Amino acid sequence: MGFPENAGSYWRGRYWSANGKKETVRDPVTGRPARFDSKRDAKRAADLAEAKDAQQAEQSRPGPADPNIKFGDYVRSWYQGQDLARSTMQNYKRHIENHLLPAFEEETFRQIRNKDVKEWEKKEREAGYAPASIKTWHGTLHLICADALEEGVIDVNPAATRRGRGKRAGKHAQRGPEKVIVSTMELILLGERASLLSGRDDEFVAVVTKGTTGCRWGELVGLETKYVRPANIRVEWQLYELDTGEFIRCPPKDDSYRTIDTPDFLSRLIREHINRTQPKPCPCHGHTYVFRSHRPANGAARTPGVKLVDVARAAGVSTGTVSTVLNRPEAVSLSNREKVMKAIAELDYVRGGPAVRELASHWRRSGFASWIFQPAATGSYPPVGGRAARPVPILGKPWPGIPARGRGAAARAEACWLPIAPGLTPHGLRHSHKTEMDEMGTPKRLKDDRMGHLDGSVGARYSHITNAMRQALCDGLTQRWEAALRARKAMAPRSAVAVLDRLLQAL
Repeated sequence: MGFPENAGSYWRGRYWSANGKKETVRDPVTGRPARFDSKRDAKRAADLAEAKDAQQAEQSRPGPADPNIKFGDYVRSWYQGQDLARSTMQNYKRHIENHLLPAFEEETFRQIRNKDVKEWEKKEREAGYAPASIKTWHGTLHLICADALEEGVIDVNPAATRRGRGKRAGKHAQRGPEKVIVSTMELILLGERASLLSGRDDEFVAVVTKGTTGCRWGELVGLETKYVRPANIRVEWQLYELDTGEFIRCPPKDDSYRTIDTPDFLSRLIREHINRTQPKPCPCHGHTYVFRSHRPANGAARTPGVKLVDVARAAGVSTGTVSTVLNRPEAVSLSNREKVMKAIAELDYVRGGPAVRELASHWRRSGFASWIFQPAATGSYPPVGGRAARPVPILGKPWPGIPARGRGAAARAEACWLPIAPGLTPHGLRHSHKTEMDEMGTPKRLKDDRMGHLDGSVGARYSHITNAMRQALCDGLTQRWEAALRARKAMAPRSAVAVLDRLLQAL
C-alpha cells in the first residue's frame, strides 16, 4: 500500500515498486515529484501509482517456462549467461561437466527431487571424492537451481537442505584431516631439498619466501620485481593458472592488496636472488617476475640446438649410452666412450642445451607440487603411469644427499630421504606461518593484514597496526631463522645449495 509523506508545506505520495525500491509519485508532465495539499490526496495517488507499477511488472514477466526442459539444456544456457572471472567460470565448467551433467543431464529439470540429489552425493562419496569437494559441487548445483526457481523453470529447489534433518549432529559433522605445519628449521630443510631436486638456488629462496610471508601460491608466482622493496613486498597481482595451461594476471584473492613486511634476512635473500638471476620480462604478460620455472617451456624440444639424440646418432650408439657416458663414464667401454666424446666435441653439444636456454616463464602448480615440493616433504616421488610412489634415490655425500639421476639411478643410490612433513602442501606453508605468528603472540590485526584476511567486526575498527608491532614481528622471525640456521649447521657445516652454504658459513 502507498503512504503519504509530510514534506513541510505539502504532502508527497510514496510507494514500494515491484523491484523493491521506494518510489515517489511524480507529475506526468514535468516528471518532478508531485505536491499534494492534503494527506488523503497523497495517499490515494500513491495507491494508484503502486497498483499501476504492479500491473506493468506483471505484464512484463516472461511466460511460463518449458515444463519438459532437461537439466542439461538449462545448465548450458545458464552457463553461457554468466559473466564472471575466468577462474570462476573455469571452476563452474569443471563442476558441471565432470559431476553434474553425468548425473542429471537427461533428467527433466522439474522431476529432479531432493532424494535424487542425496543419491548423487552418496555415489560421489562412494567414488572416493572428498566431502569438501562434494560440498563445493553441491553449492554449484544449489546456485543453478536457485536461479531456475527464480525464473519459474522449477517449483522447488531440489538442492536445498534443512540443517540437522534426520540426524543429531554438532556444527561440524564432517571433520577433515589434521593440517600439517612445519617449523622454521623444517622450512630450511624443505627449501634445501627443493633446490637439490631442481638443481638451482631459486627453489630455496621461493620456499623460504612463502613460508616466511604466508603469501598465496598465485601471489608468489605473480610477484613482480618492481614490488620488491628494501623492507617489504607489495601484493598487487597474482597469476592464476587455467586448465589450458594459460596464466592470467588478476587481482589477489578477495582483493587482498597488502604490504608484507620482510625481515632483513629475507630481504637480502630476495635481493641477491634477483641480482643473480637477472629476470627478464615474460613473453606472456610483458612483466618481470621474481621467480620462474625450473623446467623447459612447452616447445623447448623444438628449439634449435644440438640434442642428446643428435650426439647418439653421430656416434652410432643409443641415447642411453650417451647418458651413461655423461653420468657414469666408467661404466662404458673405452671405444664407445671415445665415440661419444668425439661426437660431443664435433657437434659442440652443451648438456641440457635448449632446455637450459629456454625455461618456462612460470611454475606450473602441479609440476612444482608433484616433482619438487612433495618429494622434498615426503622423500618420495609421486606415483605416475601406474607406478607406485618411489623413494628419492640419493648419493650420501654431501649431507643431506644429492638426488641420483639418469639410468640406473636407484642402483647407484646410497640412501634415500626420510620424510620431513608427510601430507604437507605448498599451501600448508601459509598455515604454518599463521601458526608461527600465533606462537609469537602477534596482534590479530597485524596477522589478518599480513595474511590478506578481512575482519569486519566492530572491534577490528578500533585496533590499528603500529611500527612497533611490525618491528616486533620481524625481530621474532629473525630470531627463529638464526636459531634454525644454527641447528642446521650442527647437522652438517656445509650444503650443496650455494645460497644456504653461504648462510651457514656466515654464522
